[in-house]
Parts: sequence; structure tokens; C-alpha cells
Amino acid sequence: MSEFKHRTVLLQEAVDALEITGARANGVYVDGTFGRGGHSRVILERLGPQGQLIAFDKDPQAVAAAALIDDRRFNIEHDSFASMNEVLESRNAAEVKGVLLDLGVSSPQIDDGTRGFSFRLDGPLDMRMDTTRGISAAEWLNSAEERDIKGVIRDYGEERFAVQIAKKIVARRTERPFTSTRELALLVAETIPHREKGQDPATRTFQAIRIFINQELAELEQGLRAAMQNLAPGGRLAVISFHSLEDRIVKRFMQGHARPDLGPDAPHARMPIKASELPQPRMKLLGRIKPSDAEINTNPRARSAVLRVAEKLDPNRAQ
Repeated sequence: MSEFKHRTVLLQEAVDALEITGARANGVYVDGTFGRGGHSRVILERLGPQGQLIAFDKDPQAVAAAALIDDRRFNIEHDSFASMNEVLESRNAAEVKGVLLDLGVSSPQIDDGTRGFSFRLDGPLDMRMDTTRGISAAEWLNSAEERDIKGVIRDYGEERFAVQIAKKIVARRTERPFTSTRELALLVAETIPHREKGQDPATRTFQAIRIFINQELAELEQGLRAAMQNLAPGGRLAVISFHSLEDRIVKRFMQGHARPDLGPDAPHARMPIKASELPQPRMKLLGRIKPSDAEINTNPRARSAVLRVAEKLDPNRAQ
């Protein structure tokens, strides 16, 4: 078992947002990223005897940690939360009362240099959350076209110097292939002329490659759609994001479902109509929560976290 510890961000706030009380405590809940089980364990404490918690994680080490939970109400899936539709259907888990998605990378993944996520620790340039499948960051960097490397670093890292970094990567790999995190971190540091205050120059590049290798944004969009499809009326969706790209997707998704559908194909899109005739929104926004100063002081990695919460509305409610 991994020796690396993980401090769960917004632990109580996220579980509180699911409103596991009364009759709802005997419903089905989903923890989309088990990690080391911080959220899952608190959810289980609040579940009723007939409640059910289905957790997901792509990381084999997280799945191994989940195996230590001895509770008949708990099940772990070695897969992405993007597979939620198939898993819930296979388990006949209908009318889900709450879905919690905790995005990004966990502390054990960052702190273990052998995983290749950290630009501060030297190790194999891997970056896969699921080490049993897919290609590593090194394999991709050593074979991808320069334009593709540039696009990933620019789009997923929002890095101003993506062109220069991509050129240096391609030039460097002709001499010898990339194998370690330190090699990439040093190359980026040598390429970027100006450093952002308080940020390592390799931060954005490592973030971008990690997101691409693990298809994090595509899986987030798929997971949000699956959550919306499986939530029962009154069900809660709580999502913790750690950078602007994730938060933007979550914000747009929730806001899009929280207003009437007046797209170009909607029947009322081009006609003046009464407010009472507007298509009804599918979600109600319940708020945006940031970590407290006290939490950030004890866990600096929480400083960029944002929790957004929404509730699925009943389409058959009285108008």
C-alpha cells in the first residue's frame, strides 16, 4: 500500500452538498474519484442501511486502497467516471440521489516520483492515472508531431510559450528520447524567458500533458452528461475542480441546464412567448464554494479548488 498521504479537499462541504439525510440516506450515490477514500468514507457514515455507494477510480493504487473498505453498501469500479452509464445500468442502480466528482490529480500521485506527475521529483515520465493501459507521456512526446505538442501545451496548459517549448522538445528528442520528468522540466525552464511569480515554469506544460494523456476534459464532459442522465429529480451534483479549464466546463454545463432551452432548434426559439410558456430548466444552481483560509493554511493544494453544486429538477413539477 502506498505510503503517500492525501488530504481530501472540501471534505465536509462536498458531502454536505449531497444532502444525505432522511429518506435520501437510503439512496444510491456515486463518488466519481475515490482517491484515498476521504469523501467515500464520510458518505458511508451518512448512508442508511439500504443506501449504496458506487465509487470509481482509474488508478490501480486507489482501487487497492478501496479494497480495504469492508462495507456491503460500497462498491469500487476500476474505471473512469465517464463509464457511469454502463456501470450503473449493470448494477441496476437507478434514481441516483447524488454524484460527487473530485477532479484533477491526487496528492499520492503527485508525491510519488515514480508516477511521473511531478516536475519537482525526478522519475519516469509517465503521467498515466491508469498505469495498466494507454501510452505514457514519454511515449507521446517522443513520437507526436510538433504541431500536436504545441496545441496540447497551448490549449490545455494555457501556456504563452507553447510554440517555443514544442520546438525545443522536438529538437531535443532527435538527440535522445525523453525518459524522465527532470529532463522535461529542465527543458521548459530553459525555454521560458520569464517566470510567473510563485509558479514553477514547468507547471503549465506538465498540467497540459497530464490532461491530454488522461483525456481529462473529454471524460469530464462525458461524466457530467452521465450524471445528469442518472440523477433522480432532486438529486444533487457536486463537482470540485482545480483549474480554470475544468471549472469552465462545469460552470457552463450547470448554467446551461439551469436556464430554459432556447437553442435554434427549440420550438419557441423564434417566437415571442409568455414567461409561463418558456421551457423549464433542468437544474437549479445551489452555489459555488471555495476552501476556507483555515483549510488552505493546513493544505496549500486546496487554494485553487472550487466546488459547484446543482440540483436536478423534476420535469413534471407544477408550472
